Amino acid sequence: MLSKGWSRVALAGIAGVGGFIGAWASAGAVRDGYSPVHDAISQLAAIDAPNRSLMTGGFVAFGVGIPIYAQALRRALPGPAWIAATLTGLSTLGVAASPLGRADTAHYLFAGAGYITLAATPLLASRTFRTEGSRTWATWSTRCGLGSAAVLTASLADPGHGITQRLGLGITDAWIVASAWSLYRSGRVASTNAA
Repeated sequence: MLSKGWSRVALAGIAGVGGFIGAWASAGAVRDGYSPVHDAISQLAAIDAPNRSLMTGGFVAFGVGIPIYAQALRRALPGPAWIAATLTGLSTLGVAASPLGRADTAHYLFAGAGYITLAATPLLASRTFRTEGSRTWATWSTRCGLGSAAVLTASLADPGHGITQRLGLGITDAWIVASAWSLYRSGRVASTNAA
């Protein structure tokens, strides 16, 4: 169980997710001709994008917030889930540092690494939950990880990849928010032997 201080650190996960979603929602809303159904989030931070600093700020908020949250997760949940979460944040900072139109290859490599580690975070946590007897969290974590991985993979071939990208990211973003809130409220993600 986390101390009060570490429980507060977990809130960085909520702040990171909120900053990221808020950035793509607001930057997309004010950009003429941009479609959240058909256009990728990264287009909002491309070199020639108006208001690109807003989306870059969202990437940075996520890239900083998630590794901070991961430190609380590390102390509350044994296993490697915190490593995957940390790598997700670092990959997102790589995405921010290599915008489309200037460093496309690096951008796609960082984005791909971020997709993989994001989906891996709840999957790795599910193993610990299962070992500790928390079946509800184990099941939910497995479904989130597999669902996110499937939708993000589908987004690579989907003409309407904007919506599938947002759905795939949103599934695991919801898991991060829920686990961060649980860490903040009770100092742990789940009780052992939970039904």
